[in-house]
Amino acid sequence: MARLTKKQKEAASKIEKGRLYSINEASALLKEITSAKFDESVDIAVRLGVDPRKANQMVRGVVSLPHGTGKDMKVLALVTPDKEAEAKEAGADYVGLDEYLDKIKGGWTDVDVIVTMPSVMGKLGPLGRVLGPRGLMPNPKTGTVTMDIAKAVSEVKAGKIDFKVDKTGIVHAAIGKASFSADKIAGNANELLQTLLKLKPTAAKGTYVKSIFMSTTMSPSIAVDTKIG
Repeated sequence: MARLTKKQKEAASKIEKGRLYSINEASALLKEITSAKFDESVDIAVRLGVDPRKANQMVRGVVSLPHGTGKDMKVLALVTPDKEAEAKEAGADYVGLDEYLDKIKGGWTDVDVIVTMPSVMGKLGPLGRVLGPRGLMPNPKTGTVTMDIAKAVSEVKAGKIDFKVDKTGIVHAAIGKASFSADKIAGNANELLQTLLKLKPTAAKGTYVKSIFMSTTMSPSIAVDTKIG
């Protein structure tokens, strides 16, 4: 087992074993135990009482974090020429079509989100092997396949993220940066958790939210009380 550094031991000592912290308490504590020289991401992991193998228990959605992600999201707009100006004005980092499809075929995926139009989706199908594993395939359910390109780009830039339960029943999401105030971290966490509650599948039985853990990139995780409303 890897030995803990002095800073890691100090951080771990501030977390009370066996205690479930409120969202506000956990957000404040994260600020105390973060010591990296870079602005760490704040991450949340929510274990749900669902079976993701069953279509009627799949949990997937989008949420607009009220305080943004703290990250400058790089957006690629795959659009026809008549939509290029709209995408650029909304703040898309890369705008075009065939030239970017060729780049993706060659392995280029240096973006965070891809936004496109329904008429273009047919061209993206063959790129599923490249885009799928990286979570970059546009999807109408997440608002990234739309005719309102400007709105889609603007929302991503403002802090809209999409999430999906993994095969072990856990939703992982980055909800901000360690440099955020504790109030902003808590606000973003609560927004995601309330969205997850609204998406509870009717087929899910028993306890829906089984556990919640918050951490930064380098910090130990903090157990959070699952009573969230």
